[in-house]
Amino acid sequence: MKSHFVRFALTAFALMTAGGAYAAGDQAVQQSSSPASAQTAPEATAMTEGEVRRIDAANKKITLKHGEIKNLEMPAMTMVFQVSDPAAIDKLKVGDKVRFAAEKRAGALVVTQIEAAK
Repeated sequence: MKSHFVRFALTAFALMTAGGAYAAGDQAVQQSSSPASAQTAPEATAMTEGEVRRIDAANKKITLKHGEIKNLEMPAMTMVFQVSDPAAIDKLKVGDKVRFAAEKRAGALVVTQIEAAK
C-alpha cells in the first residue's frame, strides 16, 4: 500500500511538472509566433518639422528649432546637430522652415536628411 502511494505521488508530481513545462513551452511558441514580436525590417525615419536657427558649415553643424523627434523620443526644443551630408546645408539659410530626419550615431545626434519645407 505504501509503495502504491509513493508511486502515485511521484507520478502526480511528474505530471504536474511536465504540464507546467508544456504550458510554458506553449506560451513561448505563441509569443514567438505573434506579429507583435516578429522582427520587421527597419522603417524609414520619419521627417520632423523645424526651423534653421544657425548654420556652421565649417564644422558640419546646424542648429534647429524642432518639433518632437519620435524615433529619438525627443520633445520639441532647439539644439545643435551634426550633418551627415554637408552639401545639404549649403542650400539653406537661417530662418528657413525645414523637414529633416535625425538619428543617434556613435553618441552624436546627426541629421541624415534635410529639405526645405513646402
